[in-house]
Amino acid sequence: MKKAQLIFDRLWMDYITRNPEVKKIYDLFISKGEQVVNDHIAFRTFDDIRVNIDVFSKPFIDAGYVYKGEYYFTEKHLYARHYEHKKFISAPRVFISELKLKEFGKNLQETIDSIIDSIPVNLLQPNELIFSGNTWGTPSFEKYSQLRRESEYAAWVYIHGYRANHFTISVNALKKYDTLQKVNQLLKDNGFLLNDSAGEIKGTPEQLLEQSSTKSGIITVSFQEGNFQVPSCYYEFAKRYPDKDGKLYSGFIAKSADKIFESTDYYEK
Repeated sequence: MKKAQLIFDRLWMDYITRNPEVKKIYDLFISKGEQVVNDHIAFRTFDDIRVNIDVFSKPFIDAGYVYKGEYYFTEKHLYARHYEHKKFISAPRVFISELKLKEFGKNLQETIDSIIDSIPVNLLQPNELIFSGNTWGTPSFEKYSQLRRESEYAAWVYIHGYRANHFTISVNALKKYDTLQKVNQLLKDNGFLLNDSAGEIKGTPEQLLEQSSTKSGIITVSFQEGNFQVPSCYYEFAKRYPDKDGKLYSGFIAKSADKIFESTDYYEK
């Protein structure tokens, strides 16, 4: 687990630097006497053989993770898999999604091909790629806007590159804030915006998983055309329930995750 923890620690430092609101939320729970446990961490990529899920999962497989499940998102043209540590049950899950490029138009495909082509060969190694961020230089706001019209997901990766898209607080590990209703109210009381697509809480106890998330923090990014404010990363919260055998559900619900993806959709604060 030590090898995996080193990966998570490095990703966490980049994550809170990319979106300072995340650290404020973490500190808020700590100030309330809670212990923050990570339920899962997520990545975004494309189905190009150089950067697909098989590539992204290698560092985690080397650190003791194994494949557990797959998910399809027809409307968003996404495919995803999740992985769990084979020895440590309490280790964070790893959720990796990829955009199906061939299901999009020529403009999007060419833009994404060009940024992948420009990634330095040494950074295409799995152990480096997951930390590499944006290696293709200053983005174009015009291209970003064009990508958004086809896929908010692709537009997000175009700006931010390869890094953790979000971490997730396990509500099961919280004491005072042991329901998503309590978690969400705490966040709203402290001025944080929630992703309310399909409701603030996605999923139900009957589905064995409830999730909510903040809207991505807004940061200023330097584009070729100047500085613009765009969504960054977000924080998610997950409450898991036991199945009929008393075992805590460990997978994901595609219908809920579909709406969680929208936490990075463009908005003006």
